[in-house]
Amino acid sequence: MRELRSICVFCGSTPGTNPEFADAAQDLGTLLASSGIRLVYGGGAVGLMGELADAALAAGGRVTGVIPAGLFRREVAHRGISDLIEVNSMHERKQLMYDLSDAFVALPGGLGTIEELTEIATWVQLGLHAKPIVTLNVAGYWDRFHELLRHAAEAGFIRSDSLHVVARIDHLDGLLGALRSQEVPHRDKWIDLPKT
Repeated sequence: MRELRSICVFCGSTPGTNPEFADAAQDLGTLLASSGIRLVYGGGAVGLMGELADAALAAGGRVTGVIPAGLFRREVAHRGISDLIEVNSMHERKQLMYDLSDAFVALPGGLGTIEELTEIATWVQLGLHAKPIVTLNVAGYWDRFHELLRHAAEAGFIRSDSLHVVARIDHLDGLLGALRSQEVPHRDKWIDLPKT
């Protein structure tokens, strides 16, 4: 079983239209704190980010936020978290969040969340890491994302074994067990180059 000391959560900086999204963010923050797992996230105080961080803090958890300097207005950064780290760019942000984390969870979110999720999954495909990645499929939010991955595999752009790089979890109570036991395919390369 994999040890989980820190989990990175990607999620929206807005609350979304379904109240279940905020409820899930709060429940996840509480779960991480009560399990002694540090939350690593984007450092915001608004939207699902704020709900997640506030719940973890309220439950006595440690929260590390990583935020690019100058990207957000000063008041958007969460000033009450354990550690708020400013970096120079989005690229540095993603690298540091990766370095600090043992696993990754995606709550609902927009383009930024989708981009973070797909980039960290791409790093697995490229053989750069073998850390587990899970979507917490609140109210079916990630259904179409996983459908798109299957479509890409059928079209020959994703290897079929890469469909398991991002696991889908529908209920919070199965999340930590899935992250601890998920077998992430680790490979040296994505394609076999033609022999010359």
